[in-house]
Amino acid sequence: MSDEQLPLPVPSREVRQWAMFCHLSALLGIWVPFGSLIGPLILWQLKREMDPFIDDQGKEALNFQISVAIASAICLLLMVVVIGFFLFGLVAIGALVLTIIAGVKANEGQLYRYPFTWRLIK
Repeated sequence: MSDEQLPLPVPSREVRQWAMFCHLSALLGIWVPFGSLIGPLILWQLKREMDPFIDDQGKEALNFQISVAIASAICLLLMVVVIGFFLFGLVAIGALVLTIIAGVKANEGQLYRYPFTWRLIK
C-alpha cells in the first residue's frame, strides 16, 4: 500500500448546494445590514448537522465574514485620515470576489479556505 491519501468522496449535490449557499448568503449584506454575518450564521446553524462538509464550509464562511467585518470597522476608523476610503473599497471588492470563488468551489465539492481569515470558530 502506498502512502498516498485516498481522495475524499464527493459530497452529494444537495450537500454541495447547501455549502455553496452558506458562502453566497453573505451577499445578503448588500441589502440587509449585518446580512453578511447573519446569512452564513443562520444557514450554518440550520444545516451543520446534515453533513460534515456543510459544517466545515459554513464555519469557513462565517469566519471569513467576521474577518471582513473587523477589517471594515478598521477601515471606517481610518476614514478619518482618508486612507480608509481606499482600503474599504479594497476590502469590499476582495470580499465579493472571494465569496463568489468560495461558493463555486463548494458547489464543486472542494474544501475552500479563504486567505487572510481569522478563524475564531473552530
